[in-house]
This record gives sequence, C-alpha cells and structure tokens, in this order.
Amino acid sequence: MRILLLLAVCLSAQASEAIRLIESHGSPDAIRAAILAEVKEADLAKGSAVITDGGKLLFATKASGAPKLLINEKAGPAMVKAGDVYYALATVETGRTHNFAYAVDGKPFGGKTDVPAWPEDALQRAGVPEGQLTAKLVHQSRIYPGMASNYWVYTAAGYSAASPAALMVWQDGEVNVDRAAASHTLNVIDNLTAKKQIPVIVHVFISPGMVDGKAMRSVEYDTVNDTYPRFLRDEILAEVSAKYSIRKDGYSRAIIGESSGAICAFNAAWFQPEQFARVVSRIGSFTSIQWKPNTLDGGQSYPNKIRKEAKRNIRVWLQDGSEDLENEHGSWPLQNIQMANSLKRQGYDFHFSFGNGTHTRLGGQVEAPAELRWVWRGYDAAKTEEKFEMEPDEVAKPLWRIRGFNR
Repeated sequence: MRILLLLAVCLSAQASEAIRLIESHGSPDAIRAAILAEVKEADLAKGSAVITDGGKLLFATKASGAPKLLINEKAGPAMVKAGDVYYALATVETGRTHNFAYAVDGKPFGGKTDVPAWPEDALQRAGVPEGQLTAKLVHQSRIYPGMASNYWVYTAAGYSAASPAALMVWQDGEVNVDRAAASHTLNVIDNLTAKKQIPVIVHVFISPGMVDGKAMRSVEYDTVNDTYPRFLRDEILAEVSAKYSIRKDGYSRAIIGESSGAICAFNAAWFQPEQFARVVSRIGSFTSIQWKPNTLDGGQSYPNKIRKEAKRNIRVWLQDGSEDLENEHGSWPLQNIQMANSLKRQGYDFHFSFGNGTHTRLGGQVEAPAELRWVWRGYDAAKTEEKFEMEPDEVAKPLWRIRGFNR
C-alpha cells in the first residue's frame, strides 16, 4: 500500500522585496507590484498565496470583499488593501507549520495547510563547515532476496576514522540528500554539529528497495517483525562499518523516518534496542497496513504492545497533526495519541509534538532542529549506555485526551 506524503509548496522569500517594502513602509503601488512579482496570479485568486521568510509570513489575495485572515483558526492581523490586492504580514512561531484561511462576508474562502516557518538552524549558513556526502551506493540484499536499495552516507564535519562516530539512519533517504531541496536536512545536521548540540554523526540515508520493478517500501517499513532491523544490522550497517568508523552501542545510535518510515524506525528500536536507542517518528503509520490477522502483527498493535510487553530502554520523539490521514488502515492522529499515552503510562522518555498538520513531510522537517537536539540531548561520548528517564516536565503533564471539535 502506498501512502501519499503531501508536500506543501510555499515561495521562499528570504530576500522578499515585498516583505522589505512592507517593513520599510513602502508605497501601496510598490508593495502591490512586489507581491505580484513573487506569487502566482492563480494563487492570489484562490486565496492560497503566501510568502515565507522564517517567522514572517506574508499573506496576499484578491477577493470580492475585505477578507478576514485566520491563522491556525485564530484571528490574524487586519488585511491592507493595495489596489486590487489585500495583504497582511504576520510574525509566527518558527519550527512548525501553520494553517491559514480567509472569511469574506462571513463565508470561508481560500487558505492553505502546512505552511512551514523554518527556524534559523534549518537554513544554510556561511562559514558553517559542511559534511561530506557520498555518491549514490547500491546494495543487493540477501534477507530480501532480489532487492536492490540505494543509499548515501553523510559524514558530519569533524568526522575522523581515528575516533568512532555516532550513527543515525534515515528512512526514505533520497528525500534528505539534496541540500537545495525541501527537507533542509543537511543544513540542520551541519548547524547543530557546529554548535555541538549533536555529536559528530555518520548519517546513513537509505531508500526503500525494489524487487523486479516492485516497490518494497511497505513490506520493509510497515511489517511488524525483526526482518528490516536485521537487514539494517547485518547488511547495510555491516557494509557501512567496513568503510567508516562507527560506534556499536545503541546509546550512540538513532533512527528516524516519516509515515511508514516512522513506524519502521520505531520497529527497529523495539526489536533491537541494543542497536538503536534513539527514535524520531514523524506522522507515524501505526496502523494496519501490513496486518495479517492470526499471522502477522500490524502497526495498530504497537500502543498495546508498549503497555503489555517488557519496557525497552529507548527515547522516542513522536510528531503528528490533527488533520493526518483517516482511511481503511486506521486513524493516524488517534494512533499517534495512543502511542504517546502508552509511552507515558509506561514511563518512557518521550516527547509528543502534536499540531494541526496533514500527512506531510513538512511537519517533521520544519521541527528537525528541535527533534535532533532533544533526541541527542545529554549525549556523552565517554558512555556506552544510559537509563533513559521521562523528563520532569512531562511527568507533570496529564495524558492526552480527545474531544470532538468539528461536529
């Protein structure tokens, strides 16, 4: 089963003339001209145009009447008219996505979900040392007969073969390897490494495999057993370890993924906590995609497995949004809430980031600096193990509860 990951596309405006003119009190005609140069006419007409610059979002539209702006279901700043264009500049929280919509004469109009407000640590900075990315490598599997997988290795700045490095494995790795693409992953790694907020890490970006033209993503990622963890340990990481100096202790290893790649990451740590003690799950598919009744567990079983099976010494960051998927396989928001409550009840060291996003990679990508800082916090290269404990702030919080809000 292929689950579509939506990617909201917003015009990056780190050099936005329109924003500069608004902040410097430029003339309405100049502001209108700059807006028209930076957004599509069709988006203006639909009410979906937005220019992003970190924590600044510039909303612009053409509407039949004066629109009222709503940001994350709350009233935004008043719209200003410049000719036939209405606009408003808002300052929002960075490191998360935002939704917006308009009301014109009391009726809903336009809007967009999952608008990212990128934090500074997601942006490329002059003078920050960059790591080294290999060319694409191809692995032929034995555990998955006939399967070929692409992967890349990124050694963070400061890596030396003389000193074994920490490890982080990224599912759907092809999404992360282009510095100019949407993920911002390499920028985050470089910035946090330079700040010493994460250790020097060897990052392995691995793509789902193919067998005779058939995509293996769901078979690899959504299957609740130890096959994929063994594939990582015995094949991919054995191959990487032959070329790079990597630490073997789970304390020094993290794993991350999105959607089916997220349950895959959690699954690897669940079955092999001695290999991976740190987990980041973005919009995790803890649902029944590969469930085979009376034969094979499905991802929907994980909240109960956490409550009933022996506790693993793992640290887990969960991210999801209230508008995530609901289909024949289950409810992504409800299952992630169940995961959070199960981890909390059993005393796990976990964090749950729950916003108003849809099934998009952006929700996790935009908070990547916070995710990596949190999951690697307190790391000490002199240690090989640590008993992870729930943070005091989390201990004091109640379980997540559910209320109907749309009917």
